Amino acid sequence: MIKEVIVVEGKQDVQAVRRAVDAECIITGGFNLAPHTLERIEQACSKRGIIILTDPDSAGERIRKFLSKRFPEAKHAFIPKEQATANNDIGIEQASGDAIRSALAKVRYLEWKPKVEFTLVDIMSSGLSGVPDAAERRAKLGAKLGIGYANAKTFLYRLNNYGVTRSEFDEAIINLEHNELEAAE
Repeated sequence: MIKEVIVVEGKQDVQAVRRAVDAECIITGGFNLAPHTLERIEQACSKRGIIILTDPDSAGERIRKFLSKRFPEAKHAFIPKEQATANNDIGIEQASGDAIRSALAKVRYLEWKPKVEFTLVDIMSSGLSGVPDAAERRAKLGAKLGIGYANAKTFLYRLNNYGVTRSEFDEAIINLEHNELEAAE
């Protein structure tokens, strides 16, 4: 059983998580978090810790940002958009058990004192912005690093605030470029 309580958006998300792992979940019910829901999340956070696992879409990101501000000690798990898409729908409920387990294995913390390890120069020189396939490269790299897909600005924020090390980043970039070369051959 996972020690932390997993915070998800809906009932179907809970079903998908429970098919993948043995864990307790709390449902936000979308962005309109009721006071009693926030109280339950706060209790879970103080007693067991929480893992925020929201949908890889704009609504899920808004919920994640809100909860991150309110619960800065929360852990974060991200499922890549392509692994959470089925039947013309994006969400945790669409993800496979393997995708959920993989995301939970790469849990990240929002660091209290973020370091500025990465800059826009790193993003640009790594082809994560300013080139035609930048969004696709960020999606692949985000999945590898466990920080999810984001636009260039948010991706840079996550690199600096979710404990990604320079060696992790460099290794992931090398693997990404190696995979791209193999695919081109």
